[in-house]
Amino acid sequence: MTVTLGTGEYQYRVREDWAKLPDGWEFRDVAGVAVDGKDQVYVFNRGEHPMMVFDKEGNFLRAWGEDLFTRAHGLHIGPDEALYCTDDGDHTVRKCTPEGKVLLEIGVPGKPVPYMSGEPFHRCTHTALSPDEHIFVSDGYGNARVHKYSPDGKLVMSWGESGT
Repeated sequence: MTVTLGTGEYQYRVREDWAKLPDGWEFRDVAGVAVDGKDQVYVFNRGEHPMMVFDKEGNFLRAWGEDLFTRAHGLHIGPDEALYCTDDGDHTVRKCTPEGKVLLEIGVPGKPVPYMSGEPFHRCTHTALSPDEHIFVSDGYGNARVHKYSPDGKLVMSWGESGT
């Protein structure tokens, strides 16, 4: 049976067998998927191999992050092809090369700030970039805040509070 999702120009056919994983490997709780300028597909998941990379045909290319991430949560690719990986389990955002080299780390691994303190981070959830490459991080589970960082990782400002 063929399953098609979407409407109009944006329709997608589900292919259950697309990803050709190495024997014994699996995806576990996929938290983010992104595609770079070379059509490489990055799958950020909570399994033994947090970042898995595939070509557009689903052929496995590489994996990385085994000793780096605690709990995958968000993935964003910047205009320079760097990957912004948000880890809500260890309260960090890491900017990485497509091969997994860490270029920038924001947050203190394994050290959440006090719950609803307003300071970064307490289970940060996702990252976005502005056109001038400022980094915006949602810090929603334990903080109800958005934090803005300079491109080199310096905190510029924070805003937001818990709603009713």
